[in-house]
Amino acid sequence: MRWKVINETRQKPLADQAERATTFARRFKGLMGVTQLAVGQGLHIQPCNSIHTFFMRIPIDVAFLDAQGRIVKQMLALPPWRTTSVYFQARSVLELPAGVLAASGTQEGDRLSFEPASPPTGTPT
Repeated sequence: MRWKVINETRQKPLADQAERATTFARRFKGLMGVTQLAVGQGLHIQPCNSIHTFFMRIPIDVAFLDAQGRIVKQMLALPPWRTTSVYFQARSVLELPAGVLAASGTQEGDRLSFEPASPPTGTPT
């Protein structure tokens, strides 16, 4: 299932085809090896309060979210081969294409919401 991610505070869409990583294997793999992340795509990792970008090929925007979906920390265009601190308030992380958070005006403290995305046209439900 894919997800729409909306910045409720600013009424701005952040993704319309985000995936969710909730199993150990999917959280571990994350975006490793991805060569392009298109606008509208993203990865919501849950549970998670720290990430790395080892073996990644692209920079990403990162939003650490608390249990209510509020951004407790964000990082813009985090380059490959980096690690983040542990953010103890964070319960999940949203990874987006670099530039999405700045373009939407998203700030720490904003609340994000997730809802099921409509399947692409022509896709059976």
